[in-house]
Amino acid sequence: MNDLPLLYKNIELEFGKRSIGEINIPDLVESNLNPSFPIRPYQKQAFQYFIKYWTETFDAKPSKNQLLFHMATGSGKTLMMAGLMLYLYEHGYRNYLFFVNNTNIIEKTRDNFLNDISPKYLFNQDVKRGDKRIRIREVDNFQSADENDINIVFSTIQGLHSRLNNPQENALTYDDFAEKKIVLISDEAHHINVETKAGLKT
Repeated sequence: MNDLPLLYKNIELEFGKRSIGEINIPDLVESNLNPSFPIRPYQKQAFQYFIKYWTETFDAKPSKNQLLFHMATGSGKTLMMAGLMLYLYEHGYRNYLFFVNNTNIIEKTRDNFLNDISPKYLFNQDVKRGDKRIRIREVDNFQSADENDINIVFSTIQGLHSRLNNPQENALTYDDFAEKKIVLISDEAHHINVETKAGLKT
């Protein structure tokens, strides 16, 4: 793991820290996150690295957009997820698949993303792009998802495997991924990696 090249180091080498520090976080992100949770300096820096990665072409950039945010418990990684959803919304992404290794995390994250009366709700009370309201919605699949909203499917990795390989009415299927722009978000990814490897050995 320690031998892998770190993407942010490659970005620094390509553009320099000063160039990255000059990047502004879009108003769509800052104005639509819960003002009770101001963006911390290291979160701002993480956003800046992501934006630089997303908007620029450089030699060390991977051919596929697969990124890892390595953040400690309590450092606000779920707020980062909410902010990145808003950023990617501006770039045409409306559908998000959030998957984890256990249901407890799903329930906490569902509360953070959907329950606007929760003290840990991460979005502003009115999420807007210009004068247009954006709804944050949980959906069972992406076939009938509203293209004006942020649509989220929540699942455990085990549940996702079952849904895809045992299709049921109104559930997520492989067809949902055809010709659609979908962002896959995995929380506690190190647990999923361990479980996946364990599964390969059995």
